[in-house]
Amino acid sequence: MFHGTITEELTNHEEWSHYNENMIQDHKDFVFVKFSGLHLKSMENLQSCISLRVCIFSNNFITDIRPLKSCIKLVKLDLHGNQIKSLPDTKFWSGLKNLKLLYLHDNGFAKLKNVCVLSACPSLLALTMFDCPVSLKKGYRHVLVNSIWPLKALDHHVISDEEIIQNWHLPERFRTYNCRLFFNFCPALKKGSTYEDEINNIKYVISKINEIMAHNSPVLIVQRWIRGFLVRKHLRLPY
Repeated sequence: MFHGTITEELTNHEEWSHYNENMIQDHKDFVFVKFSGLHLKSMENLQSCISLRVCIFSNNFITDIRPLKSCIKLVKLDLHGNQIKSLPDTKFWSGLKNLKLLYLHDNGFAKLKNVCVLSACPSLLALTMFDCPVSLKKGYRHVLVNSIWPLKALDHHVISDEEIIQNWHLPERFRTYNCRLFFNFCPALKKGSTYEDEINNIKYVISKINEIMAHNSPVLIVQRWIRGFLVRKHLRLPY
């Protein structure tokens, strides 16, 4: 496991002195990289980190994320606060079969069409794109919610049934943006967090999203009630 990258920029950076240069040869085994706010411009050398599961490269000057194509084991990718204006094509995203959390807020995305390539990401559960020009587009949330099928949370709110089922007008507690659906799943980074901390956080975020949905999705509530009814009927228990 390693907590950094191997670019020339980083080897010249003062923080690199904390690491043993002999570890450079083992980059294919890195599972966790975290470099935030270091003015980095490239992710080129990450393409050989084939075991990478958590990648945090926030608040840098990244413009191209295609080097991550070979990092097919990624579960969490945090690229917020960079200078990314376009995303790779659907082939790139379809290869990231394990990616569940993707933080892209505070970047330069301006076109909905480009952002919709994320629909090819088969396991994406939570996405952030607030503070990007595209988030100001009319229908931004509607388009993303109905393009990325596995998505359960966008920006600071869990997705409501009302956003998925057309012309379904629900009571206030189930409505889009209701306070019950609010969840800040991308809080400020903690200094010194470890790989284990990140994995535990991923599990917590996913669990919390599912919990919110279970209590605030009429569809899931009805399904749960029907399953309970059928079980009681099968066991001949009183209703």
